[in-house]
Amino acid sequence: MGGRPAVQARGHTITSFRKAKRVLRESVYLTPDMQVGFYSNCRFSAQGKKLVPEWASCGYRPRKNANRASRIEWEHVVPAWVIGHQRQCWQRGGRRDCTRSDSLFAMAEADLHNLVPAIGELNGDRSNYRFTEFGSGGGYPSGQYGAVEFRVDFKQRAVEPPRHRRGDIARTYFYMAETYDLAISRAQLKLFEVWDRADPVDPTECERDRRIAAVQGNHNPYVVSACS
Repeated sequence: MGGRPAVQARGHTITSFRKAKRVLRESVYLTPDMQVGFYSNCRFSAQGKKLVPEWASCGYRPRKNANRASRIEWEHVVPAWVIGHQRQCWQRGGRRDCTRSDSLFAMAEADLHNLVPAIGELNGDRSNYRFTEFGSGGGYPSGQYGAVEFRVDFKQRAVEPPRHRRGDIARTYFYMAETYDLAISRAQLKLFEVWDRADPVDPTECERDRRIAAVQGNHNPYVVSACS
């Protein structure tokens, strides 16, 4: 990928999505400095078994589903559909079949580098839509989610993420594409290369990568190569 460091191995120690969610909560996002929604920048905290976002901390306003917006969910940056829809198991029985019968899909589905905490409504509205930039003529409503800069065009099946997460998204796609041999269109790749340069790795991203490597056994080289 344009001279970037190659991912050396697929193997890691997290092999189920259920385990991944538990490990993320207990070993990666366990401290207040990390408890921030990926898209929203809303702070969140544990209330029993539930992770609850503080809407006031980021100016979040639900678009439609206030119930789902009241919890944090684990979002696949590269959607499970992208990972699996061309695999035989998906053609046979969808995601559930792939999780049960395809060990490589199960590993990709559970890869911590591809999982981030997101307000549930944003996770649901993102669905498996592609990331993009709408530009000044974009046909999306402004302020769909209050002050949160997350925009969805349901007709185009496209999402414009906030600027401060675009590099994180790009580096996650680079990692997942090389690790699991996923196809990324040339147009998407060019966009992600722009995002990677415009939003470089920051200390929080480095710390997240370090914590994930400690429990999963591998780094995202597109992140760790920029960390001291």
